Amino acid sequence: MALLISWRPSASNISSFPFIVKKTSPKSAKMGFFNNNISCSVTSTMAGQSQRKLPILLFDVMDTIVRDPFYNEIPAFFRMPMKELLECKHPTTWIEFEKGLITEGECARRFFKDGRPFDLEGLKNCMQRAYSYIEGVEGLLNSLKENGYEIHAFTNYPIWYQMIEDKLKLSNYLSWTFCSCIFGKRKPDPDFYLEVVKHLNVEASSCIFVDDRMRNVEAAVEVGLNGLQFKNADLLRKDLSLLGVNISTNENPDLAECSS
Repeated sequence: MALLISWRPSASNISSFPFIVKKTSPKSAKMGFFNNNISCSVTSTMAGQSQRKLPILLFDVMDTIVRDPFYNEIPAFFRMPMKELLECKHPTTWIEFEKGLITEGECARRFFKDGRPFDLEGLKNCMQRAYSYIEGVEGLLNSLKENGYEIHAFTNYPIWYQMIEDKLKLSNYLSWTFCSCIFGKRKPDPDFYLEVVKHLNVEASSCIFVDDRMRNVEAAVEVGLNGLQFKNADLLRKDLSLLGVNISTNENPDLAECSS
């Protein structure tokens, strides 16, 4: 189980979701790694939050909720192996596109170092065809929604996130609130995490962040959020349950089937 959490107790307004905390070694304590079970509670000192169900859940999207076409379909589209693609593409163009600093057209013009043209609409169609829910995740999101949790996307992605929404309708389960192309910041920039917490108007310790990339999870823990590394839907269910998140078992069987 890849479990990272940060516990910062307060004296007032104790909320009711318990954590399983583990005793740390001095080296791992800074990053929030825990061993040996100890029960505790997480607190929220924000005024007026008593009616808001905590924790708030923040989900990365690519390779956490949705399969990322970058590793297979995109190299195939360009008819080159991944190693060659990485060598040929411009090192910062996609990052700038994800941050909303350049347009789609400029991204296409600068995608390759040598400026070679390519079929932009063909690439977008290839990506949209490849988008699919990771096995078991849609059912998990539905369970969290049915149990009344507030769920937000917290993702590094350009305006093409709308293509994901058009195909998979993630908005049935979460809000596309924190996209890098809207905020002009990318994970693991600490300022992005802090802006998320400020926007939500809760303490960082009242949020659980889920991401497949450990460095993004570690960055979340550094600023006080509770972090979980995504491996698969079954392990995430167990990790969330250890953090006291109520996940019902009365899932829509159609969602379970579509997610598998």
